[in-house]
Amino acid sequence: MSAEGISIFDLIIAGVGGQGTILASDIIGKAAVKEDMSVRAAETHGMAQRGGSVVNHIRLGCELGSMIPLKGADVLLALEPSEALRYMEYLAEDGVILVNTEPILPVTVTSGLCTYPDIDDILSVMKEEREVKAFNATDLAKEAGHPQSMNVVMVGAVSNYLPVSVDTLLECVKELVPPKTVDINIRAFEMGRSVIQG
Repeated sequence: MSAEGISIFDLIIAGVGGQGTILASDIIGKAAVKEDMSVRAAETHGMAQRGGSVVNHIRLGCELGSMIPLKGADVLLALEPSEALRYMEYLAEDGVILVNTEPILPVTVTSGLCTYPDIDDILSVMKEEREVKAFNATDLAKEAGHPQSMNVVMVGAVSNYLPVSVDTLLECVKELVPPKTVDINIRAFEMGRSVIQG
């Protein structure tokens, strides 16, 4: 706990370029600021182009540096399964992995140079080490109205753990997504929130 009584909450968001990792981070960061929480954030990009690894560190209620130390994160929010494996070392031993089970196949796989690991194998490796909540957020996004709302499905899922109110998060979703997609993204958020509660 910090001096003001706010718990420090460390979140890693991992995905690949084009999945909306940065928008997810922006929604959470903006919501925390609206609730007068200190926010530290950092983004790292493995490759600038679509398909490269993207990871965001978000520290809520923290006055320290913006990078989360290894084994320091409360939650790893993974928009892609292999990215969950890649950044699992940042998760605290009692931390939780929320993972979208829909893979994004890199060019090396689609061109036949290598194979993508079986999703069940990825999940079983993670489950040996940490608590894992796995679901197909891409399918939920399609059900909500558009596959590109997958990142907001994931924000809805992690809202069950964040020290930020659902109302503030939804307010930030409405402010940050394109105006024409607000209804779809609200549905996406609610579906993501429900999948974890269920």
